[in-house]
Amino acid sequence: MSTPEAKVKNKIKQILKDYGAYQFSPQTGGYGRSGIPDIIACYQGKFIAVECKAGTNKPTRLQEKELRDICSACGYGMVVNENGIEHFRSFMEGLRTLKS
Repeated sequence: MSTPEAKVKNKIKQILKDYGAYQFSPQTGGYGRSGIPDIIACYQGKFIAVECKAGTNKPTRLQEKELRDICSACGYGMVVNENGIEHFRSFMEGLRTLKS
């Protein structure tokens, strides 16, 4: 059975796939660095990191720090829940039409 957060992740992954973005989901589980966003992607030379949440769940302080660090490095770091999926699609469309 798929969790609500997994459903958000799957929808974000599908949007990224639709745009032809490179993407992967880092695995932590004690082996990687904690706080890394759920999905890392690159689209037209733009670095994108997405932390997926369901309902009213919020990112941890460490996840927030990682997203801030990504934004400070001129990447795009964001939190998306089921209410933000269409906003994410619009974000990707905006990147598609951006001139490099």
